[in-house]
Amino acid sequence: MKKLLVVVDMQKDFIDGALGTLEAQQIVPAVRKRICEYREAGDEVVFTLDTHGSDYMDTMEGKKLPVPHCLKDSEGWKIYGKAAALLEKCQKFEKPVFGSSALFDYLRSARYESIELCGVVSNICVLSNAVIARTAQPETEIIVDAACVASNDPELNSAALAVLGSLQVTILHNNA
Repeated sequence: MKKLLVVVDMQKDFIDGALGTLEAQQIVPAVRKRICEYREAGDEVVFTLDTHGSDYMDTMEGKKLPVPHCLKDSEGWKIYGKAAALLEKCQKFEKPVFGSSALFDYLRSARYESIELCGVVSNICVLSNAVIARTAQPETEIIVDAACVASNDPELNSAALAVLGSLQVTILHNNA
């Protein structure tokens, strides 16, 4: 049975664009390495894209986070750096909110030995999609490597990892 890696929102706007952070920039090499490891092992890799339209500021999220980002087809919407080529032929899931309902449907249609998530933002989209993975496959091990996720707030990153652990997600430490 294959393993699955879900790369969450490794987009320019979250790395060095509108909502970019040093923390996100620091995990890029570890995420690229993890993608390569999965591909070399013959396991599956999919990714999510935070995707907003020109009406972003009129959405619930836009009213609470009034920073236009990840506008579809903009530079900030694209996968960051060398990861773009690594993910080019992988299944993608565009999502207008934190969690992907299409990812949920996809996970319900196949079984995996484990599902690992990496990317940004740990306390928002990674957390949301980990819950979706747990819901779609309650008997599958869900994994998050702390070295492959980031937040703009280190305290929220730590809190997200603690919450994920309480949801029976396996948290790896110092494993990048």
